[in-house]
Amino acid sequence: MSDTEVPKKKITKKEYLKGWIPYRIKRYWVYAIISLAALIMPWITIGGNHLILISFVHTKLHLMGTVFDVQDLLPLVFLLILLFVGIFSMTAIGGRVWCGWGCPQTIFRVIFRDLIETKILGMRKRIKNKQLDPDMSLTKNKIKKVIAILIWTVLAFVAASDFIWYFVPPEDFFSYLQNPSDHMVMIGFVTGVALFIVADVVFIKENFCVYICPYSRVQSVLYDDDTIMAIYNPGRGGDIYSGEGDDRHKVYNKKKELVAAEPKAECTTCESCVTVCPTHIDIRKGLQLECINCLECVDACTTVMGALGKPSLIEWDSENEVLHDKKTSLKRPKAIAYLVVLGIIISGLFMAAGSQENMLLNIDKSTRLYKIVDGNKVQNIYMFLFENIDSKNHEYFFKVEGLKGIKIIRPKGPVAVAAGFKEKTPVILETDKILVRNTKKNVPLPITIKAYAVDDPKKIVVFRKSVFVYPAIGKIKAK
Repeated sequence: MSDTEVPKKKITKKEYLKGWIPYRIKRYWVYAIISLAALIMPWITIGGNHLILISFVHTKLHLMGTVFDVQDLLPLVFLLILLFVGIFSMTAIGGRVWCGWGCPQTIFRVIFRDLIETKILGMRKRIKNKQLDPDMSLTKNKIKKVIAILIWTVLAFVAASDFIWYFVPPEDFFSYLQNPSDHMVMIGFVTGVALFIVADVVFIKENFCVYICPYSRVQSVLYDDDTIMAIYNPGRGGDIYSGEGDDRHKVYNKKKELVAAEPKAECTTCESCVTVCPTHIDIRKGLQLECINCLECVDACTTVMGALGKPSLIEWDSENEVLHDKKTSLKRPKAIAYLVVLGIIISGLFMAAGSQENMLLNIDKSTRLYKIVDGNKVQNIYMFLFENIDSKNHEYFFKVEGLKGIKIIRPKGPVAVAAGFKEKTPVILETDKILVRNTKKNVPLPITIKAYAVDDPKKIVVFRKSVFVYPAIGKIKAK
């Protein structure tokens, strides 16, 4: 060592991990925020309309305080497309972050395993060992297991109720519960969902992620070398496994065996990253479809290696960054393509929401094509269904456009409709003009109905297409 060279100071565990917050704690906060948001959102209303509600009973979609009728559910289509494309793009860029950080399955398992079984009931000795199940040969653990299931069953019914609140408004839900015999379908649905959640979280566990969920099967198609994921660095830690693909097998179980083969290998073979994994995999084997990017293994390795004054051997990064010493690129064609598609979908959603009507009108023509009165007057009969989706009461009327000579015989005046209600009214349109000179057959003539609110005809207005059937000219008497 030269006179000018300063000896390196050994980094202690306390110094290395100073200010470090485990991903597990960050996930807990994210889970808490997601859970609170999911519980609160069904109760939020804007101008009397819900923040988000898909009502099959009333065939309505509430989105950000705006109501869409079943005839105008284009925004729902865009929302569903946005959901799927959003998850796929998220996976291509950030791996299975949805699985580890936002999926209800993962959140429920953490609540049951980490909170109820471990923290509250003490059935598991350590939260960091998810491979070792509670010793069920002990009577006290059998009793605690029953208590854990009972606690989770209550929470499962809360979760099932919260789920249905996105389809049945909470105020209606609790009103229906007062007359359960009249709403057995709803109660049966909630009970079925709750029982499934209990079976899934208590008995199926992470096997749902590994064997049932189709998402893990498509991840390999979405990943590339720039996808961010939990990844072990064999260049630093040593190659614990050999072979390729499904033929990879474990070679070294002990530190001395690994160092003998790879002297620079830093992995301590403590297997903390293995015991902490909720899906029971060894991240050192490489990318596996069971990995849900919960980053528990990153926390475990950071703690162990931090005690040695070294960075973690498992990182949340891309293969390019960790294995190939290349900078992760977010400007790659796949990522750009996903962002462009997402931009198009979001633009379409706003356009569809912007074109939403402030009133609804459904027109049904009677089965009788036409009626001739006084020899030369032709009448067509319709049934108009006005629906007031505004928060205020309105009176509605209409005009006939596209065909001259059509008179409104009935109704004589505006139709009053209370806020949130519908009103059916028969409509009779009549003409005494010769509209078509055809001696052989009836002719359906296109018309446009312009319906509007009398108090605000410019803002609250809709247009509907229909037909006025005119008979063969021989059936009409000359004036």
